[in-house]
Formats: sequence, structure tokens, C-alpha cells
Amino acid sequence: MEGNNIGIEYRHAEGNLERLPGLVKELIALKPDILVTQGTPATLAAKQATQTIPIVVGGAGDLVGGGIVASLARPGGNITGSTNIDPELSAKRLEFLVKTLPKISRVAALFYGGPGGDEEEWKETQRAARILKVQVQAHQVKAPAEFAGAYALMMKERAEALVIFHGSFTLSHRKALLELALKNRLPTIGGEASWSEDGSLLSYGYDRLHQWHRAAAFVDKILKGAKPGDLPVEQPTKFELYVNLKTAKALGLTVPQAILLRADEVLR
Repeated sequence: MEGNNIGIEYRHAEGNLERLPGLVKELIALKPDILVTQGTPATLAAKQATQTIPIVVGGAGDLVGGGIVASLARPGGNITGSTNIDPELSAKRLEFLVKTLPKISRVAALFYGGPGGDEEEWKETQRAARILKVQVQAHQVKAPAEFAGAYALMMKERAEALVIFHGSFTLSHRKALLELALKNRLPTIGGEASWSEDGSLLSYGYDRLHQWHRAAAFVDKILKGAKPGDLPVEQPTKFELYVNLKTAKALGLTVPQAILLRADEVLR
């Protein structure tokens, strides 16, 4: 119970990833028993700041490929938690987008391009595009000031739909990104449910709430004496497809019945 048997200090970079090292230093100065992180950039900032304080990852990209842990089974060091395995979900997202919009042939992909999986996700998206016989166009953004230019280029390249890679940066700025997508009449698919809740036509990803419940379980084990390096990193096992019919109506689209039946939730 917070305030009784546990104290929690929160910090949020609000989409400005350059703030993360400073925020980590603030938390370490408070001498916490555990650091909990969300996303690869925050996890890397924590890893670079301490090799002694246990770190629980609430969700991030490729923890092994990013050099954050030694392996999923035996992470070693002071870090454990959950990985999002977004690269493996990329093909499925593009597949859902094409099944919803079977006549499209050009799809834009927007991403931050930092460490933690965007490169692998782009490779998976390209591989899926070849199988689905659509063209994909890469658009990298590093700051909100670049959003309008990226969408203008999508329109110039005649993109008919959009995949936004799920990451700390894009998640923090999802409302601005989705407003631009609607303004440019680009049907969009994002990662977890919050994307559809904020206006994306589709979203497909891991159940984030369940993953944070698992983060609490990791914290509990470590507070009771377990070493983070001995606790295997978990991969998500529960995935959700959301469909936003309000957005479909605004775009003048009819979502196929097969997609509606497959959806875990339809937002009306």
C-alpha cells in the first residue's frame, strides 16, 4: 500500500528522451531499492547510471539484441523484466492493415529509429510487405518539429495507409501523430490498445496492463531477496486487436466483418 509499506517516486520525460539521464540521476539520489523503467531509452539510461540498484523493465524492445541483458533465460547483472518483441509483431500489423484495406498498395512506416528494435521492426515490415505485395516507405522522426514534414512527404509519395512503430517516443506523441494521420486521411495501425483509444483505425500489440502486473511481480520477488540477474526475462503472451469504428467513419471506410469478428475490442 503506497504511503504505508512502500513509497514510489515517479519521473516522466514527456517524450523528450534527452531528459532521461537526468531523471535517472534524480531517482538514484533518492537511494531507491529498485528502479522500474518503461521503454528501451529509459532502460539504457538506468543501466548506464547504475550496476548495483536492481532494475525492473516494465516493457521494452529487444533487451538481448540491445545489449541490456545477457539472455532471456539468465539476464545476469542487475536487470530483468519484460520485452515487448515488437519486431515479431510487425508482420501481423501490416497483415491486419492490408486485410482491412485490401486495395492498398503503398504503406508508409513511421518510427523514431533509436536503439531497441526499430531497425529489426523495419526489416520485418519489409519482409511482410514482400509477401503481402505492398510497397513500404520509411519515415524517421527524431522530434515533434519533424512530424508535419514527414506526413507531407507521405502524401507526396502517395501513401495510402500508415504503420507507426511502437516505442517510447512515438507512444508519448501518439495524439499528435494520430491527429496528423486523420488530417491527411491516412488509415493507421499502431501498437497497444492506447493507439486505437486515441484515434488509430487499428492497433495490435501486447496487453500492456498485464505486462505491468508482471512488473509488480518482479518487484515483489526482488524486495523479498531474489537477484534480478537470476529472474528470466518474460515475453508477452497476450495480444489484442482493437478497431476504432469512429475513425473508420471519419475516413469513410467500411471495416470488413472478418476483422470485426477477430477484434478483441471494437470502439464505437
